[in-house]
Amino acid sequence: MLAILRGEQPDQVPWFADLDYYAGALEHRGLRPAGFRTSAEYIDWHRELRAGFYLQGYMPFREIRRRCTGQVRKAGNRTHRSIQTPAGELTETWLWSDESYSLAPVERLIKSAADLAAYRCLYEDVSYEPDYALAEERSRLVEDIGVVLCYTPRTPFMRMVAIDAGIENVVDLYMEAPEELEETLRVMEQALDQAVAMVLESPAEIVMIPENLSSEVVGPAFFEMFMREIQTKWVRWIHQAGKYSCMHMDGTLKGLLRQEASVGYSFIEALTPWPVGDLPVEEWKDYLGGQGCLGWGGIPGSYFSPGTSGEQFQEFVASVLEVMRSEPRYVLGVADQVPPDGLEERIRLVADLVDRHGRY
Repeated sequence: MLAILRGEQPDQVPWFADLDYYAGALEHRGLRPAGFRTSAEYIDWHRELRAGFYLQGYMPFREIRRRCTGQVRKAGNRTHRSIQTPAGELTETWLWSDESYSLAPVERLIKSAADLAAYRCLYEDVSYEPDYALAEERSRLVEDIGVVLCYTPRTPFMRMVAIDAGIENVVDLYMEAPEELEETLRVMEQALDQAVAMVLESPAEIVMIPENLSSEVVGPAFFEMFMREIQTKWVRWIHQAGKYSCMHMDGTLKGLLRQEASVGYSFIEALTPWPVGDLPVEEWKDYLGGQGCLGWGGIPGSYFSPGTSGEQFQEFVASVLEVMRSEPRYVLGVADQVPPDGLEERIRLVADLVDRHGRY
């Protein structure tokens, strides 16, 4: 994978797997010990599966707030959080699903423009300190099975869309209080720039902006208004620090992939192909353009589950590899994660399929 990022051609298509969600479900079911995902055994598991490792979900910094205080209360499968700020209280509720092993928001932190003043206080009050221990440990352990990847925060607009407000509330804010929305995003950017600077000092070889984009949610208009400029700035900083850059885009692609590829990323990760996504692997090249941006992904996460037959799985992976071996600008990966009901033998099988079908 590093050879491809340097513009070279290795012997075959690289294969990397995001196993974080799958491994987390195994921990919850008691099939792996608690803390498995931060252990040396987790790296060894990737070696056993012959799947390249890249560190997922890790922001190498801690937030510190002095004026804003919060409380967390759990009630059954619901987690309630309240935050007291000088401008008022913010509340949110997240629901845990025992079926999907995941959390979903049922009450957002930002519900209307009336919450924006308090929300700005969160970012006016925040400072950061480095938390590099896990990246340093992984740098020692990972050796030839992969790379160390760390996250920046999401950009301000995507933080609001994905976590704190939701797209419906964000659209309402844009229509009803556009100037206050822009001021809020400006305050967030000033704070988050400080966190990005800490990520650049970490041991990461690759830095990801974890936008989690899907272009039916955020299209070109919002991207150009609120995202391109800050993404371009952060990508420039990443490259100036001597690291590779990437962005996580795991939903529909047609409406935004060209724009994101033009930002200057080293690669865009977790690309989900048709028929689960909206863009066949054969067409990725046209959307990635000729600017050196690589494509990473190609195997829908659901294909690792029993709902897809073993024969379908092998045929699909072979067809993806037929495209990817045509030139060294792709990394085969899961789009976006192996799910809790994934089959370990399918993960193990991919390396064999790459050996058979993935040589340039």
